[in-house]
Amino acid sequence: MCNLYTQTKAVEAVRQLFAKQQLPLQFAEGVPNLRPTDIRITDPAPIVRAKGNEPGDYEMVVRRWSWPGPGGKPVFNFRSEGREFTSGRCLIITDGFYEFTASDDPKRKAMKRWLFTAPDDGLLVIAGIWRKHEEVGEAFTMLTTEPGPDIAPYHNRQVVVLPKADWRPWLDGGPAAELIGPAPAGSLCVCAA
Repeated sequence: MCNLYTQTKAVEAVRQLFAKQQLPLQFAEGVPNLRPTDIRITDPAPIVRAKGNEPGDYEMVVRRWSWPGPGGKPVFNFRSEGREFTSGRCLIITDGFYEFTASDDPKRKAMKRWLFTAPDDGLLVIAGIWRKHEEVGEAFTMLTTEPGPDIAPYHNRQVVVLPKADWRPWLDGGPAAELIGPAPAGSLCVCAA
């Protein structure tokens, strides 16, 4: 599953993209200083979440990717099937995510790395949930589902990539079963990384 993704957009570019979707962002903790980087498990990264209980109030914050699960293993991906996620929803800001496949050469143990990106403006938004954990504070995880046609040749699961029209419904508590699913064909571009 996805254990590495990239984020290169400046805060102002993200703010403008969200404003075009009628999702004005607030920065209650101050405007984060985002720099282009690959995000690894336990790294801090930007998310957007509802601010308070009023629909229409959204904030960007930087939180840790993953919380410790049973036995201390990080929970960085979370299966979405059969769950409603009535609280703690967030949007994970990314330009692309990586998946890994075994090498065609049986003598090589190295994995092939594939980068999945958006075909349009370069911003992908992944459905996530956040929670407060006693050891690490607030942290988030990515939701996963069955793979769509763009991912299936490379992996048996995929992160939930939300189209722009579903950003607000996800944050405002719309029915998860209607919002979560595999990305349709042509939603993602793939290249060897």
